[in-house]
Amino acid sequence: MKLISDPPIPVKIQKMKERVRWMHPSFVQRGIDQTSIVIDDGKQDSPEFSFMVIGDSGTKSHSRHHAQRKVAELMLPHRDDCSFVLHTGDVIYVVGSQEYYSTNFIEPYREFLVGGDNPKSIPYDRMVFNLPFLPVLGNHDYYDVPLMYRLFTGTTSSLRRLFRYKDIEIGWHGSYQGNAYARAFMDYTGAIASPKELERHLDRHYTAKTDTGRCLRYEPGQFTRLPNRYYTFRYGGIDFFALDSNTFNTPSPLPATQEGEIYRQELQKRRHEIDQEELQILKICDRLNPDKPTEAEQLDELSAKLDQINEIKIDIEKQLASQKMPAIDFEQLEWLRSRLIESWNTSEVRGRVIFFHHPPYVTEATKWNQAQTLAVRHRLRWVFEQVAETLGSLIKERPIVDLILNGHAHCLEHLCTTDTGFADSHINCIISGGSGHRPRYQRRKGSELMETFAEIAGKPTRKVADSTLFVGRHDYNFQNRLPYSCVRIDVLDGCPPKFIIRPLITERIEEEWHNSELQPFVI
Repeated sequence: MKLISDPPIPVKIQKMKERVRWMHPSFVQRGIDQTSIVIDDGKQDSPEFSFMVIGDSGTKSHSRHHAQRKVAELMLPHRDDCSFVLHTGDVIYVVGSQEYYSTNFIEPYREFLVGGDNPKSIPYDRMVFNLPFLPVLGNHDYYDVPLMYRLFTGTTSSLRRLFRYKDIEIGWHGSYQGNAYARAFMDYTGAIASPKELERHLDRHYTAKTDTGRCLRYEPGQFTRLPNRYYTFRYGGIDFFALDSNTFNTPSPLPATQEGEIYRQELQKRRHEIDQEELQILKICDRLNPDKPTEAEQLDELSAKLDQINEIKIDIEKQLASQKMPAIDFEQLEWLRSRLIESWNTSEVRGRVIFFHHPPYVTEATKWNQAQTLAVRHRLRWVFEQVAETLGSLIKERPIVDLILNGHAHCLEHLCTTDTGFADSHINCIISGGSGHRPRYQRRKGSELMETFAEIAGKPTRKVADSTLFVGRHDYNFQNRLPYSCVRIDVLDGCPPKFIIRPLITERIEEEWHNSELQPFVI
């Protein structure tokens, strides 16, 4: 039985449009840009500022350890020095359900919320942040649970064991195609029934002005909603672009050739192998007692392994289903293209940062060669190529964007693209996906990321990126060490801007926690 489902891309797009009343006459008549926000904190014009980045955090305590809370405690000493927090997705595991916002988000980040001294009293759809908290959707924030399986996973532990699934963060509900995330973070105007009430709402909260018209005013401590699943804001002369990579990560079709058919058969074989691997893991789980600390720790480890298997399954399914050209969110990609061109033609903008969930470049063992990783890379490259062609000599020797921030891979990593032969050359990438879910290993092939000229293996390759820092799962002298992380980024004055990257680490070694700050570096 299929445990987790991922909605089709057209469904994701349409549902989110309905929730924000995309292009509703009340927005259009007022000249409102539904993809922009202004952070109204009185400091948005300062050329030097700091912010934090976290991702893949949305899990609760396991075996008496709450890694996400430990990362939140790492963040607290930096809160007063930072202007905002970016979240790179997977806010709630495993299926983005509203059931787990209280334990998996509100409780860990209570100091960042108004009323956080009593977190249990904060409804998940009424959160107000005292420090801007700006997320993007991760794949888990869109996932759902098939109706029949809810009856089994949402009831007693004995039934859970009977149906051989151990992850207790799947309950009665899924995300309902991203609905829980939308109610938690977005300006859910689709729930406003009265036309007059909608007009009053827009006249109260969409009062900020940008080059593209009126837009939503983000007021820390007062009104902290996002206008859309993808959006942009300007701070300190830097344009930030938040994307929903879940709608442009579908792999291209397998070629209708003998080579393509061989690859398809290999995928089917791999799918069968991981099904068998999953069954073996579930058999082991059946023999473990979660009330015993040592066995509970083993269950956590196996649960993380099951999560990896599920990700591999979904990636294989996306490839096997790609008989024709996939649905691609060209509307969002065209928006990014036009906004990047506009940003480069705006004199007061000195830099550009893009953040979204799926990393286009990564060396974490489970993500580096996924079909979704390559799909995101190629779609982003397609946009950058068009931007470069339009801008011509305007960009000179600079990259299209100064920094790309991602999650999805459960690690902290810094990569820099090489001369790829395309407009995605010489871009710095930071992956901050180690903020709560169990860390993962770097691939054994090392820090040089190669790319094939074609989708099918065996074609000539070239280097497209170098990994200069990787903080993830490792075993030293058989000692179990689990490093969790977030990043503080200091933006300096000047054009082009410089970014000081400050990795913050909290590491569990056996039963003890140790905090550290790695040596900062400048990009």
